[in-house]
Amino acid sequence: MKVVSTNILKLNNRARLSWSAWQNNWRLVQISRKVTAHAKLEAGRQPVVFFNASTRLVNVSLNAAFSFLASCAVQLSGTPVVHFACDAGLNRCVLGTNRLQPSAPPPCQACKAQSRYLFGNAPTVWLSYTDEPALAGELNELNLDELSRFRYAGLPLGELVLPSLRWALRRHHLLDDEATRMLLREYIISAYRLARQFSAFLDQVEPAVLVVFNGIMYPEAVARRLARQRGLRVISHEVGLQPFSAFFTDGEATAYPIDIPADFELNPAQNSRLDAYLEQRFQGKFSMAGIQFWPHISGLDDAFLERAARFKQSVPVFTNVIFDTSQLHANTVFPHMFAWLDLVLSVIKAHPETLFVIRAHPDELRPGKESQESVGRWVAEERVQDLPNVVFFNSNEYISSYELIQQAKFVLVYNSSIGLEASLMGAAVLCGGKARFTQIPTVFFPSTADEYRVMAEDFLAAEQIEVPPDFRRNAHRFLYYQLFRSSLPFGEYLDTHLWPGFVRFRPFHWQKLSPQVSPTMRVLVDGIVQGEQFFLPDETH
Repeated sequence: MKVVSTNILKLNNRARLSWSAWQNNWRLVQISRKVTAHAKLEAGRQPVVFFNASTRLVNVSLNAAFSFLASCAVQLSGTPVVHFACDAGLNRCVLGTNRLQPSAPPPCQACKAQSRYLFGNAPTVWLSYTDEPALAGELNELNLDELSRFRYAGLPLGELVLPSLRWALRRHHLLDDEATRMLLREYIISAYRLARQFSAFLDQVEPAVLVVFNGIMYPEAVARRLARQRGLRVISHEVGLQPFSAFFTDGEATAYPIDIPADFELNPAQNSRLDAYLEQRFQGKFSMAGIQFWPHISGLDDAFLERAARFKQSVPVFTNVIFDTSQLHANTVFPHMFAWLDLVLSVIKAHPETLFVIRAHPDELRPGKESQESVGRWVAEERVQDLPNVVFFNSNEYISSYELIQQAKFVLVYNSSIGLEASLMGAAVLCGGKARFTQIPTVFFPSTADEYRVMAEDFLAAEQIEVPPDFRRNAHRFLYYQLFRSSLPFGEYLDTHLWPGFVRFRPFHWQKLSPQVSPTMRVLVDGIVQGEQFFLPDETH
């Protein structure tokens, strides 16, 4: 009877998912028809090209929805839109790579079916499959290092695809085995095929602007490079900090560049607005890209507090996910996060009087996205927990980071956003990687590894660490702009989906996509078409 009930439940879930997918696509069709019917395109105006091959396979992800809705708004402003999309033109795409079965082909048919819905609001040019025998022959005998540095037809194809392969395989240090080399060859061939066809497409369409998803995944990275070689503006987008929000920029979206006016100061109403957000954040009540990282947060128990009391001082160490796209920007002082952790470990061994609390990033063990180079594995391999002055909390241990910061003499981070939050709390933060918040003075950020070690030693020896007042002030200013000026809200159009990581479209009137009606769409159109900054007007006074 239990087996029968389980099977019925599975059938019901499948039926609900199928219905939800059908309803979502039906709404996509209705929106596209209305936009196409009511868009009054200005003759002779150069089009805006939208391209994202790395945001989803089936169904609709946040970034796929952002791209679709933004393209609708651009059309309703009178500017023509052209989509460039994949028609099974990539040997291997990023999301279609199965690291457990590298030879498995991507699910092209299902992806193409979804693409017909997503790109139905404007003309679409499709990337098609062609054989590349000459290129394939050159790649066959190369080792991993040679493939990673491979150049062809004037393009650094190895360099362009490497971040995508690291993301797909969930590791920074790639194995020089046939499975990895095969994927790298397939990515390089796909990137070259895309480069040839996208170059011809640019010649044909002569767009004014290119809009891509994040610009790091290799299809978008290739398109972005080719467009910039021609002097075209390239806008990239990523998820914002707020639920159902997007960040659009003329810079690199994963680096999150924000131009904050030098004279901007928070007024009382803005401070209250930020405090209300932080109150929820400090309780773990937040999500990113539709993912709720913390099911709950536990305080520090008596056993931990008793152990900490036996030491002179405590220092929490907050890590990152090694394959995350942010690491491409972070690795400036150290070649990668584990090089930073190795230095931190040498400091730990030299200071038995200090308790170091190493905290793995909550996303490191997310089901389906588990890191293959985890901090937990590094801790085990280096026998870190054998040291009497180390406590390690893994990704699935939901201990309050904020209580650790309150107990700390200072805080060590790589490039995690917890560094910004610690600075907001008034803590001294020593940052090892370039982070979103290091673009203005918010933390201590030495320029070399040697300087980092010296500063860590100085902090450990100091009776008191003097934190420049501007750090906390700038942390407030930066986070306010991240949350309330640059995170463009799409919650009016989107809602949660039955499948984690996907979204569904709410019922709404097509006019709500008009820049004359929607503040979000006005910002997007002004930014994409007119070159304005992608900032919401601040209505808090």
